[in-house]
Amino acid sequence: MQDYKIDVKKREISSKKSFVKELRNNGDIPGVYYSHDSKESLPFAVSEAVLNEALKADSQVYKINVGSKARDVIIKSVQYHPISEKMIHIDLYGVKMDTMITLKVPILFTGQSIGVKEGGVLNQNLSDIEVTCLPNNIPQNIEIDITDLNIGDAIRLEQLKVGEGIELVGELDLLILSVTMPSKAEETVEESASETTEESTEEGDSKDSESKDEGSA
Repeated sequence: MQDYKIDVKKREISSKKSFVKELRNNGDIPGVYYSHDSKESLPFAVSEAVLNEALKADSQVYKINVGSKARDVIIKSVQYHPISEKMIHIDLYGVKMDTMITLKVPILFTGQSIGVKEGGVLNQNLSDIEVTCLPNNIPQNIEIDITDLNIGDAIRLEQLKVGEGIELVGELDLLILSVTMPSKAEETVEESASETTEESTEEGDSKDSESKDEGSA
């Protein structure tokens, strides 16, 4: 995994909304760096364009300079605006490259389940999984192929295969995904809708018949 450097600028802490707004208007995103070995936190700002490029890079560990010191970091969280979906804040977490860390990694489901094609319902219980590994071994995602899942099948934590040096965190029987038959409630709603349609059609036919009889009289 290649190193990717993010150029950040140390900034002042301010509770004024106008200060943060000015940062964003200038094309910068406010952020906070947290240290792995202390309660130290450092506020910084980073160019939105630089950050967008960093997120596209094939990297999970980044190098930054904050407070005149080079640091290895991972992206702890990114906040987005609920309407514009633009980034509004980022948290970076400092790591030691020779020390194991635990973090959540997104799940990537691939393929189309056989069971779903036959009318089953796909139930996704998790969207990410906790793993423990060295920073350089952090995977981009955990890929799960669901192509062969039939109705009644499920995938649990113990069935997952991950790369060397990566340990899954959680109970072995932790349910990740399953394919089930549609619930009786859904079937009842569908049947009711079908019956209502049939009744409406029959009533319409009956009224049409009555209208014709009256016209004949």
